[in-house]
Amino acid sequence: MFIGRERELAALERLYNSDKFEFAVIYGRRRVGKTALINKFISDKSAIYFTGVESNAKQNLENFSKSIMEYASGIDAEMSFQSFQAAFEYVFKLAENKRLVLAIDEYPYVARSSKSLASTLQLLIDKYKDASKLMLILCGSSMSYMEDHVLAYKAPLYGRRTAQMKLLPFDFEEVCRYLKGFSDRDKALIYGAVGGTPQYLLQIDNKLSVEDNIKNTFLNPVSFLYEEPINLLKQEVREPSIYTAVIAAIAAGASRMSEISNKVGEDANVCSMYLKNLVNLGIVRKETPYGEKMSRKSIYSIEDNMFRFWYRFVFENNSIIARGAADLLYKRIEPHFSEYMGKVFEEICKQYLWKELLSGDCPVEFSSLGRWWGNNPREKRQEEIDIMGEQDKNTALFAECKWTNEKVDLGVLETLVMRSELFNYKTRHFYLFSKSGFTKGCKDKAAEISNVTLVEYADITENMQNEKIVDKR
Repeated sequence: MFIGRERELAALERLYNSDKFEFAVIYGRRRVGKTALINKFISDKSAIYFTGVESNAKQNLENFSKSIMEYASGIDAEMSFQSFQAAFEYVFKLAENKRLVLAIDEYPYVARSSKSLASTLQLLIDKYKDASKLMLILCGSSMSYMEDHVLAYKAPLYGRRTAQMKLLPFDFEEVCRYLKGFSDRDKALIYGAVGGTPQYLLQIDNKLSVEDNIKNTFLNPVSFLYEEPINLLKQEVREPSIYTAVIAAIAAGASRMSEISNKVGEDANVCSMYLKNLVNLGIVRKETPYGEKMSRKSIYSIEDNMFRFWYRFVFENNSIIARGAADLLYKRIEPHFSEYMGKVFEEICKQYLWKELLSGDCPVEFSSLGRWWGNNPREKRQEEIDIMGEQDKNTALFAECKWTNEKVDLGVLETLVMRSELFNYKTRHFYLFSKSGFTKGCKDKAAEISNVTLVEYADITENMQNEKIVDKR
């Protein structure tokens, strides 16, 4: 089942409809749906699709030749081109008088096996781009390779592409479109466990409860997700054991460089390199207090929900899971779900605010959102604000997010207002987000001071459903 990716498909269609040479680069982490996007796009088009393999140049050239021959009728299927240059020249000539898509998936495998491939492509693009109607798509899962050897300034193909797409996991709204049959609360829990990566969502059975889905995926030693983080790291990085130690340290509560370094047992400079790579992979997030560009107060957290859930609940319980004690382990981890969901709910609320901004419904026209933490000089203590967004030096929004079974009371609003006074904004707007609603006292105070928006989780999901109705019209 193919869902989402409307913007990406629309962008590819625009390139296709130009009827001139186009060169799109698509990249992103494994399992994020790059191949599915390409296959959906070319499903009704004349196209040659080729997937590189982790082998030598001879094998990749033979496979590429076969893909071309399967498209070009009347050519001996056993014939193979003598070189990649000959193969690409043939494809360019096929597209002289008609639109043709050439999609090369897992391009890094092919390019690594043939060191001159990028330069050859550069030469042929420059030679044929004005006379060919070819739409070339290069796709890769190795983020570092695609960024350094395809998109970078010093790369041979730099300046030849006409578009690039970094494919990201689905946001919460897109995940909800896939999770049909679940309650709104359960959709949030599943998003918190598997995130927005399509391949992980495919492991979820909408005929089962959240509990049974978690048991069948994360707590089942033969399931796809049971060893997925380790397997993915093995494909993406060298020394996966050290990366695992770094992620495990963050999952256990270490957030600052010094804490992570001490827990891993490696020098801070060494950990810094590993953390940088994990940030580039979209697994770890580096944050500074909102509004501080360079700060020694930087902290690290696990950005990918599946990694965060796995390292929080699966990694340290491998022995129990291997013995088939899924029921026992689920009873142990279930009481921690509410606390775990706090950060997930913050992300859902950020996504809600962005949608409010883009639809023109947000009272503050911010350009970015983030967390803030720092010292309160009046009270001589540390303070935190879940979400901040600045419009200009005079206007900002402040938000607090509560994923609890209790209604948010007046004290939460008063605390948020007090913390906002640590800043010098003349105009401030406050958002309170709550899983379970608000007390009468909180509602009355919000109405009194007027610059407060109260948002229940039910409001967020209802808003998404209303947007879908509008889209269908």
